[in-house]
Amino acid sequence: MKILVTGGTGYIGSTVCYALIDNGHIPVILDKNDRSDFTFDKVFYQGDISDKELLKKIITEHPDIDFTIHLAAMTVVPDSVKDPSEYYTENVTKSIALFTNLKEFGYHKIVYSSSASIYDDPIDLVVTEESPLNPRSPYARTKYMTEMILEDFCYAYGLRGMSLRYFNPIGADPKMRTGATIKFPSHLLGKLLKSVSEEGEVFKITGTNWPTKDGTGIRDYIHIWDLAMAHVKAVENFENAFELSDEPQKPYLVLNIGKGEGITVKEFISIFENVYGKIIDKIETEPRLGDVAGAFANVEKVNKLLNWSASLSIEEGVKDAMNWNEQRNHN
Repeated sequence: MKILVTGGTGYIGSTVCYALIDNGHIPVILDKNDRSDFTFDKVFYQGDISDKELLKKIITEHPDIDFTIHLAAMTVVPDSVKDPSEYYTENVTKSIALFTNLKEFGYHKIVYSSSASIYDDPIDLVVTEESPLNPRSPYARTKYMTEMILEDFCYAYGLRGMSLRYFNPIGADPKMRTGATIKFPSHLLGKLLKSVSEEGEVFKITGTNWPTKDGTGIRDYIHIWDLAMAHVKAVENFENAFELSDEPQKPYLVLNIGKGEGITVKEFISIFENVYGKIIDKIETEPRLGDVAGAFANVEKVNKLLNWSASLSIEEGVKDAMNWNEQRNHN
């Protein structure tokens, strides 16, 4: 199949493109950023997702596109707080334009990149697709809003949409073709990598009194390759997913994409130290403003509807991230 991939040069998008290629599909990348190392030897259009004329050109040259995987978005939570206007414009307004133009051109099947950050804090630390929502940053609200917009478009205009709510991706393509574009991302693994790369850097465990097994925050970490493969399964099993759902007549589906395991900060650090081969310097501090206990995914629905489950370990994610950083340092 041929699949339009918006945001196909980003960390997740570029990995999704390689997963599609490895499984016999052809990604057609639309992204305003041109990373030649990720777009080399691929079908690539540089431009804005809201550009109607550019989308028309893409569809004219590739009328056999079967799906759109919409990943293009701004994703840094603190930046969204500092400049919400840009986030609402890029993530919401331009998604409306993309969906509208796809509808007009007759391309009705959309897989949307959403986020588990839209969930409220669950009492038992696990969330299903029906769990209460409470997006608490401009970034999270843009994801929630775009989900609602896509759902409304599906009911009103005959589109069919599938929103994948990502948990916490880590690692890199195991074949080292793509990985994080930011050297030290702001998530836990990025901070751990930073702490061992800079002399005198001490890792701070922020918050040790959460209602978890060891008092530290809990997250659901999923290897980026498993996350990418979920997109392959989403397009390959798109029709079956709707047919197997509890309400097959509905044109819109939401699926959690995680490993389905809760890993605390201390557990993750222990895994990291085992892979790294050394004990790192660390101290315990108070929680940061806005920190929460966290949650992990119930993945029964995606296991059933897409015939997909995460198979790679946290250890493999840490190892691949280390290898990717080392490779970039030598390039």
